[in-house]
Amino acid sequence: MTELYASALHLDRAAVKALKITDTYSLHRVVYSLFPDVRSEHEKQSHIQSGIVYADQGGDFHGRKVLIVSDRQPLAQVDDQHGEVICKPIAESFLGYPRYRFKVQVNPVRKDKQSGKRVAVKGRADTASWFMQRAVKSWGFEVDPQTLQVDTIEVLQFKDKIGRLVTLGKAHIQGQLTVTDLQQFHNSFKNGIGKGRAFGCGLLQIVPIIDNPFA
Repeated sequence: MTELYASALHLDRAAVKALKITDTYSLHRVVYSLFPDVRSEHEKQSHIQSGIVYADQGGDFHGRKVLIVSDRQPLAQVDDQHGEVICKPIAESFLGYPRYRFKVQVNPVRKDKQSGKRVAVKGRADTASWFMQRAVKSWGFEVDPQTLQVDTIEVLQFKDKIGRLVTLGKAHIQGQLTVTDLQQFHNSFKNGIGKGRAFGCGLLQIVPIIDNPFA
């Protein structure tokens, strides 16, 4: 398995202001600035993954926290002066458990059969159904439907680096999963799941479920 790193970016209120973090794109810019850019322009337009997935944990008056999984180590600070990055390697054994509790922020979309365009999946029930189907088909795990919760669904709008307006649906989902395809599951954890990964979707935040042998 490629070595992976788990990091937490902590930004205090002064750093958030100095880095001009005001929307989804500006946070994307800050997170990606922590890593050397290893892809060519051609690779960026293809399906070559960035090796970076992250999840905005939000914040309060005092600051903001972002969780990151990456295939290379980040810098210790943004622009050598803002925030703090706490980084540690992920043990290979961490991805060897059969079951996990999970949280994830995903962009629920499906391809319309007539037009071929991606359309948003709306509503909690349809989002839950979409997520369970995609998990088994594409992501290497199945979800326990009794534990699945679609906590929040939000629609974000922001401008990208060339000024185009981007609309992104984001569903916050949690529950318990069982690994069905180990290699596929590893890939899902490393690269994230679904669309919108460059903008904070797709990071599987997982905690192993360890059965008590004395229970």
